[in-house]
Amino acid sequence: MVPRPRDWAGDTRGAALIEFAILTPVFLLMVMGMLAYGIYFGAAHALQQLAADAARTAIAGISASEGRGLVESYLARNAGAYMLIDPQRLSFRVEVAASNPDQYLVELRYDASDLPIWNLYPPLPLPEKQIARGATIRRGGI
Repeated sequence: MVPRPRDWAGDTRGAALIEFAILTPVFLLMVMGMLAYGIYFGAAHALQQLAADAARTAIAGISASEGRGLVESYLARNAGAYMLIDPQRLSFRVEVAASNPDQYLVELRYDASDLPIWNLYPPLPLPEKQIARGATIRRGGI
């Protein structure tokens, strides 16, 4: 016997299936977003730490050119040790800060287009593929 439409109103069988079908895509999108941004923030944090360490290395140089050489050798030796950083996709700039000649400015740029997050679900809003981080450090004195 087929139930009449007015009997369907009180029938709760299958409600969990309907709720699951409605909420699963939203839940999966949220999980993928957390995964993608977690990887991205991990790479950005590693880049910031690398910039801070490179800035500390730069002050060991007597001149700006020697500081640049120290940063270049430091990045060549240590950039590969960071899990999400590929040294081949890393570029840097070292200069004396224009506003204060007693400070070094180290800026790192990383092309993050090889991170696995770009292959995730297309409607997921993702950040920029270029990550830029910098650090400044004072040369001598107080």
